[in-house]
Parts: sequence; C-alpha cells; structure tokens
Amino acid sequence: MASLGRRTLVVLGASSDQLFLIRTAQELGLAVLCCDQNPDSPGFALAEESATVSTRDVPALLAHLERRAAEGLELAGVITMGSDIPDVVAALCERLGLPGPSRETARLATDKLAMKQRFQERGVPCPWFSEVRSLGELRAAHAQRGPRLVLKPIDRSGSRGVFLLDERSDLPECLRRSREFSYSGRILVEEFLAGPQISTETILCGPRAATPGFADRNYDGLERFLPQVMENGGWVPSRFAGAERRAIESLAERAARALGIERGVAKGDLVWTDEGPKVIEVAARLSGGDFCAGLVPFGSGVNYVRTAIQLALGEEPDWEALQPRCARAVANRYFFPEPGELVRVEGADEIRAQPWVEKLELWYEPGDVVPPSLSHAHRFGVFVVTAEDRDELERRIEWVYGTLRIVTRGAVPARAA
Repeated sequence: MASLGRRTLVVLGASSDQLFLIRTAQELGLAVLCCDQNPDSPGFALAEESATVSTRDVPALLAHLERRAAEGLELAGVITMGSDIPDVVAALCERLGLPGPSRETARLATDKLAMKQRFQERGVPCPWFSEVRSLGELRAAHAQRGPRLVLKPIDRSGSRGVFLLDERSDLPECLRRSREFSYSGRILVEEFLAGPQISTETILCGPRAATPGFADRNYDGLERFLPQVMENGGWVPSRFAGAERRAIESLAERAARALGIERGVAKGDLVWTDEGPKVIEVAARLSGGDFCAGLVPFGSGVNYVRTAIQLALGEEPDWEALQPRCARAVANRYFFPEPGELVRVEGADEIRAQPWVEKLELWYEPGDVVPPSLSHAHRFGVFVVTAEDRDELERRIEWVYGTLRIVTRGAVPARAA
C-alpha cells in the first residue's frame, strides 16, 4: 500500500509502456498507484500500490480511487503514457478535482473526424478528409480524390485498422476490416500526404509552449505491409532544423491549442509536404514506445515526462529542464518476423553486449504463435541504439537486424528485418 503520508500519482496502465513514467514519478518523490486489468502487468512490481481494474472502466476506477481517498490516501494527479484514454483521464480528474484535460478536449482528441473538423475550423493545415458511411461513399471518394487515400477508424490508435489504399485495393475488404477495429463502427477516409513524417511532443502551459520531442518517423519498408500502414520507429536528431523546424513546432502548438490543450502534453503526427507542414492528427497524452522514454532522453538528455507529471500535479513546469544537454544520434526499430510458431531466437545476447545498444526487448517466447503484422500491437520486439552521427547509427541498425535471427515454424526462417 502507498504511504498515507506521501502524495500519490495515479498512473493508468502498468504495462511496459508505463514503466518509465512510474520510475520518473518515484524519482520526484511521489508514490504511485497503478491501475491495469492485467494482474501480471510489470508496473505492479514497481508501484507502491496497484489495482486490477480496466483503464477504460471509469465507474470502477472512481470507486477504487474514492475509497482510497476516503481512507486517507492523498491523490495528487492522474496521468497515463502510451494509452489513448484522455477521456478517462478527464473524467477522473473532473470527479476528483484534479488538474487534467477538459471533457471537450478529450472528445476531440479521441474522435479523428471531430478533430479534423476542428482543425478545418481553426485554419490548421491538414489533409482532405470525409466520413465514410458506406461502400458507395468509399468508392466515390476513391474515384474522385484517390486512388491513394488512407482509411482508418475514427476512434482507434496504434495503426489499428489503418489501410493505405491505391488502385489495386480491395475496397470492400479494407472497409470491413477497418470497421471491425472501430469501437463505434465509424470510419474516416483522408488524403495521403506524401513527404517525410515527423513526431512531436509539445508541452503547453498557459501562453508558453516548448517542443522537446521532435523525431523523424521511419516508414522504410512500407510496401512490405500494405495495405496496413506500419511505422518502424524513428530517429533523432531530425533532418529538420532552423526555420523548417520552427514552422513544424509552431504548427504542432497551433493544432494542440485548437483542441483546447492549454495545460498538458500534445503528441503530434505531422508531414512536411510541398506546401509546408500539415497535421495528420494530435493525441492529448504522452507517447508510448520509446519516443519520450528513449529517443529524447538518450539524444538530448531531456526527460520531459517529469514536466508532464508536474502539469498533472498542477505545478508550474520547469522550462529550463526542457533545454537540450547533449546531442547524440538515437533510433528505435522493431522486428517483424514471418508468422508462425516461434522455435528459437539467436543472437540476442551478442546484441545486448554492445555498449551502444540501450534496449532490446522481445515479446514472444518459444512456443508462442507469432501473428501476421496487422498493427503496431503485433510487433515482435524493439531495440534502441545510439551513435555519434546518423551514418554510424544506420550501420548499427543494420548490424542488429543482421545479428538477430528469429526462427518460426510454419514459415520460411527469415532474418529479423
């Protein structure tokens, strides 16, 4: 149980995505109460207190938190990382009287159609978009605006149900599969924006803002997964600097404020087009994966998860702490082996022995069935590597892919990449 004499931060989720958040909160002297429906979540072993409750079950979460508060636990803030549930955070904070996003901001951030409508209203550059209610509407959009369009559920994240359409696409099948991923059954189609993509994370508090999270997204090998859209990690430092970077940061801030994010974190997905930067979408939360927990801390020495926690506590951010303290090249990449029963993995110990490998995690054990790569949830594992420059980083990435061998039964054994 968390100490009744310590301020307690409620962390929604206790998976590997939230471990960095839990540790950072504890470094700040906070006790942590983790909530997750999986009793085997690794975060439970770190947190001072845990509750086996779904992070989407608002009534159950409130019942537990209000009971603990009545027992004397000082609930100081609510936060998540990597889980797209700002609506849950907003509901808990409103009921408990804690700082957090508004219900309206949470609605806009979790409804991609409403989000893009707001961008359009506020003059925030974004792709052409339209809701798709039938196969006929999709075919009409494909004929008039396509053929290269993106089809996606209005209310999901992590590439679930996202398909890149072209002239060869099976439109009925893509629509069916995309709709299956949607909680509400609602689907959006939008223009595919050609150009390099950028991930940003912006800290906002009143009139001030800073964007310590800024990375190039990696879509090498995109054709392999079509029609699924699969990102394979990212890079820092970005190829964008100077005026171009300032333009991207300014647009990321405008997009966040258009959604009503005036105090919090905004995770932006943007594209540099022939017309300048445009926004694909914005999430009202910290990212998962290794962006704010790996790329930025290893690359610049900045841990802005600390700042996000300060905001969740209602404190003024330490803006000085968001200034870079070093400059290293960092990348994270994922493994996408052939599907089938996992027989063995070779080379992992050799990879982990390298001083420039900051992380290597594999999420399957021999005997597990490795599924086809249909979304980010199906990735086999991840690694993070550092270097002095991007050329050296590319060589190290290729070395890792060439060293790890993933053997599956029922498929042709293949290199990890």
